[in-house]
Order: sequence, then C-alpha cells, then structure tokens
Amino acid sequence: MITGTHAILYSRDAEADRAFLRDVLGLSHVDAGDGWLIFRLPPAEVGVHPAESDSHALYLTCDDIAATVADLSARGARFTGGVTDAGWGRVTAVALPSGGSVGLYEPRHPTAFDLPE
Repeated sequence: MITGTHAILYSRDAEADRAFLRDVLGLSHVDAGDGWLIFRLPPAEVGVHPAESDSHALYLTCDDIAATVADLSARGARFTGGVTDAGWGRVTAVALPSGGSVGLYEPRHPTAFDLPE
C-alpha cells in the first residue's frame, strides 16, 4: 500500500538549500543522518502531463500567490520572475540558493488534495 510521497531535490549546494527550506519556507524536518534533512510537505498530488521529455518538476501550491510571494519575500526569498497567468493557474518560481528553483502556483483547476484514499 502506498503511504506517501517522497520527492528529492538534487542540489549543487544542499546545505544552503536545506537551510532555505527550513528557515525561509519554514518547513518542519527530521534529521535522517548523513546530511539528510527530510522535510514535511503539505498534502500532495501528482499530475501526469503529455510531454516530449521525461523531466519532472516540483511545484508548491498556495491559495493566494500574491500574499504568498509577499510573505516569502519578506523572509528573504527571491523569485526567478514575476507571477504569470498560465491559464490553469498563476505561477512563479522560488529561487533556491544553489541556483535551482521550485515552482509556486495558485491553481485554478480542481485539486486532488481532499479526495478520499
């Protein structure tokens, strides 16, 4: 039986990215040893989209992207660009200290967060 989702962010500066997730995004975590901090995420869902490549993306969702961007900016977060309208939602990306990014979006589509198991 599947009991959860475990996503991995590969990083060129894992220590800085872990500090960012902990201190700026405020995510709770456990220390799994050997330099691994495992962060608790909000409820998750997986979207499967047609594509020409096999790449993957991680997005955090929010109810109000303008308020979330303002809050995270006040805590020191930088963004890769402004908020744009993608049709299915309003999106931007949070810049990680390592140079990577994590998407942030306010969905307009139905979500699967509250579906029964």
